[in-house]
Amino acid sequence: MLWSLSSVLTAKLTSINVSAMIQKTAIATAIISIFVVQQMSPSRAVAQPLPASKSPQFCIMVQQKLAATALVGENTIFDDMPSYRHSKPAVQPLKIYQVVTFANQKPIVVSCKMKTSAHLREIFGANAAGQQLFCPDIARLLQQQAVDELTSAGQADAATLAAKFVIDVDKPFVAGKDYLADFRTIYRAEDGVVHVSSPGLYQDPESWYTPLLPEFLKGQSYCHLATVEYLKAVATGEMVPGTIITTHDDAPTKPH
Repeated sequence: MLWSLSSVLTAKLTSINVSAMIQKTAIATAIISIFVVQQMSPSRAVAQPLPASKSPQFCIMVQQKLAATALVGENTIFDDMPSYRHSKPAVQPLKIYQVVTFANQKPIVVSCKMKTSAHLREIFGANAAGQQLFCPDIARLLQQQAVDELTSAGQADAATLAAKFVIDVDKPFVAGKDYLADFRTIYRAEDGVVHVSSPGLYQDPESWYTPLLPEFLKGQSYCHLATVEYLKAVATGEMVPGTIITTHDDAPTKPH
């Protein structure tokens, strides 16, 4: 009788312990899942600072921020402008392209070719991407990074100047030839105020001509972006605004 009672109690205790272990495991799994989702979420990507200008991660993160996506593209960095000029991003697999323009040793502009959030949703599903942002939105993030870095370096006056730079609300181009035209990404206007331009290209999926386009031209999203290094250099007086940026064959796409 005592042996039987002991067996029953042991079985119940074992059952309780197993149930507790299962419950703890389920809770731990849920916590890990939430953590992973947070790490990959588009909102987290928007909050993260952009990588170094010369990093292959730069345009990957710009893509994530612009399209509010956790998708990670395969990025190719060109060291010559003709290759970048003739490249076309692809959606499946997701391929994006990057080139950096230099002033001597300093990277001053990063150019990225990416895909629109609408195209990502069309291929990967409704939850694959969110609201589309545009190049000036990224320019504001880079401006804030420059201000933060100058502040951290104890250069308060330069940080104040950088914070006053006006980010132009550039309307994205439709034609590639316009995106590839010469431009000034940081310039001083007639009133003396420093402006930051971020020319881009956006293929609007709602446009009447979209159904007429070949697949390789659909869903394009391009940006030219002033680097944190360039913004800081202008703010400190190391460089003057007004440098002409070109996409010609002889564009300085390597440190020199």
